[in-house]
Amino acid sequence: YGIDTAFQTTVGTSGLNAAVLLEYDALPGIGHACGHNIIAAAGLGAGLALAGVANDAGGRLTLMGTPAEEGGGGKVEMARAGAFKGVDAAMMIHPADRDLARMNAIAIQQAVVRYYGQAAHAAVSPHLGRNALDAAVLGYINVAALRQHIRPTERVHGIFTKAGEKPNIVPREAEMDWYVRSDTIETLQPLKMRVAACLEAGAKAADCRVEMMWDTHAYADIVDSIPLLDAYAANSTSLGRALTSAYMPGTGGGSTDMGNVSYLTPSIHPMLAVAPRGVSLHSPQFADYTKSKEADKAVLDGAKIMAMTVIDLWTRAELQSAVRESFGNGDVYIEKFIEN
Repeated sequence: YGIDTAFQTTVGTSGLNAAVLLEYDALPGIGHACGHNIIAAAGLGAGLALAGVANDAGGRLTLMGTPAEEGGGGKVEMARAGAFKGVDAAMMIHPADRDLARMNAIAIQQAVVRYYGQAAHAAVSPHLGRNALDAAVLGYINVAALRQHIRPTERVHGIFTKAGEKPNIVPREAEMDWYVRSDTIETLQPLKMRVAACLEAGAKAADCRVEMMWDTHAYADIVDSIPLLDAYAANSTSLGRALTSAYMPGTGGGSTDMGNVSYLTPSIHPMLAVAPRGVSLHSPQFADYTKSKEADKAVLDGAKIMAMTVIDLWTRAELQSAVRESFGNGDVYIEKFIEN
């Protein structure tokens, strides 16, 4: 699929094709603070358990290694290359601070914004300069004001990554990184336009030029398959992990490229507790818990629950029908949403 560290293997010769997804990328500086080591191990465990029974159960299993979730959009690239064609359902687990059926996962697109001005001596001839940093600061202030008037399901955050060389040189170039999030991939588009207008206004006010480079790997929101999730929840409860839901319509949340998969095939993305309540993902504390006894238990439980759920999907015709009939989002996944 054009990604050196991606992989795929399929067992079984006929029947419903269920995909179990593995993530394994880490975070710079703090390692597996998002617990992708647990995701990979649990997915592999489910695959090993299912491989020996797929033919007898009348199903197919696709084990899929999906790198670059933490930026890079591995699943987006794989989807474009056709990885999910012929997949009837997809699932993965994710570690957290509690056992969750669903999570708020909203759409996101990243942008690198560069402002170009004219360098000059800041004391001798400032009138000859055009301050790119001023343009960036004004753009930032505009977006900060915009935040008062966006919906509760939307988030915009940015940082300065380049702001000049020395105080006595009018900055010729400034650069920012922005994340723009909205509750769905469709509502993300108008929010991007509003943010872009704010950033362009900063350039105009400072008489500078601006370039906006939107990442082509936008992440969609997750659309859970409720019948499939119900089957997973029943199996999770049978192993002593009763699920609650962090899904709260009308609020913001994180983002994942599993959302893109959920627009292509019925999907679930439940969470397993490995850390105490309140220990957040992407923190050094969470990284410590991803190599704990609790993490080892989550690997085993996650593998078992996914394997049980896949077997249910293979062997229960009514579940297959419910999953198929409840899925209506495939036509909504339009390529323009991840290109613009």
